[in-house]
Amino acid sequence: MQNQIGAPKQKLSFSDPKVRAWLFQIITIVAVVALGWYLFNNTQTNLQHRGITSGFDFLERSAGFGIAQHLIDYTESDSYARVFVIGLLNTLLVSFIGVILATVLGFIIGVARLSPNWMINKLATVYVEIFRNIPPLLQILFWYFAVFLTMPLPRNSHNFNDTFFMSARGLNMPAAQAAEGFWPFVASIVVAIVAIVLMARWANKRFEATGVPFHKFWAGLALFIVIPTLCALVFGAPLHWEMPRLQGFNFVGGWVLIPELLALTLALTVYTAAFISEIVRSGIQSVSHGQTEAARSLGLRPGPTLRKVIIPQALRVIIPPLTSQYLNLVKNSSLAAGIGYPEMVSLFAGTVLNQTGQSIEVIAITMSVYLSISISISLLMNWYNKRIALIER
Repeated sequence: MQNQIGAPKQKLSFSDPKVRAWLFQIITIVAVVALGWYLFNNTQTNLQHRGITSGFDFLERSAGFGIAQHLIDYTESDSYARVFVIGLLNTLLVSFIGVILATVLGFIIGVARLSPNWMINKLATVYVEIFRNIPPLLQILFWYFAVFLTMPLPRNSHNFNDTFFMSARGLNMPAAQAAEGFWPFVASIVVAIVAIVLMARWANKRFEATGVPFHKFWAGLALFIVIPTLCALVFGAPLHWEMPRLQGFNFVGGWVLIPELLALTLALTVYTAAFISEIVRSGIQSVSHGQTEAARSLGLRPGPTLRKVIIPQALRVIIPPLTSQYLNLVKNSSLAAGIGYPEMVSLFAGTVLNQTGQSIEVIAITMSVYLSISISISLLMNWYNKRIALIER
């Protein structure tokens, strides 16, 4: 019998797909590293020739300019680092409000596009065809110059019950300030949320065991109202309100939403909602009509059928393109530079860059911020998409 010492070693050959794959990956990595080193070395050389120092020490220097809107305390003597934080907060504010409003409006318009009512259907169609075909910058300029700047001056402002005042300076409203019962009130809201979650779990188990439904919405609403109300009665009001008042040529006190914020938020909401409505419409239409007929055969009305049968199944189609629209809204907020709203691009990549000359550092920070926000939104939406995905048996 012939003894087999061992199988011969396989020689490396370019005809082997694994060898080619590894070789191409190594070449790609080397090329990327070489390109990155070339760009870095070329940038450093050019900066040295022009006498420009690189680094992030400029963030500690005093800014020396005012900012129209800041969510945290700010004076002109504060540093560029604080200006960066203010620009970031303003960007997050517009993005958060815009995402919420655009989602709500988009779902309403999307459902209206499928309404059997001819008038509602056509009005929704006209809305979509108009606002999604006009560039967002033009819409921002329209709302800012043609709507909000044409408002009357503060002395002749539109008065809503002596509480809200709309003028060319913005929307003035009462400002909430913490009172003695604020933190107990916050704790009561947390307790109410925990109670609602426990109630919902109990109701679901009870329904699975007995088939008897429980009014979770009304019970949860009652818990959310009763518990904080009792806390406010025991510990006192959680907030007191500072009312705006006219003094001289402008209002003092309270909160003010500047026209730039209102125009930007409204324009991005209306523009993005037009695209979201089409996503919602296509997602609903992707659900088989047999699901609607099955729900009707069980005696469900159109409203519960849409909420409990159609929308949950349509979300698996809606969520991926909806994520893209959220990302677009965040990135489109940079168009605020056209009307001077102090968000990240106009404030940090505009004013700070012009004053310091640190173009590379400023642009790198700004790009990193938008990249971080976009990745965070993508991760959150992907997690939600996996959670609601249909699990096949």
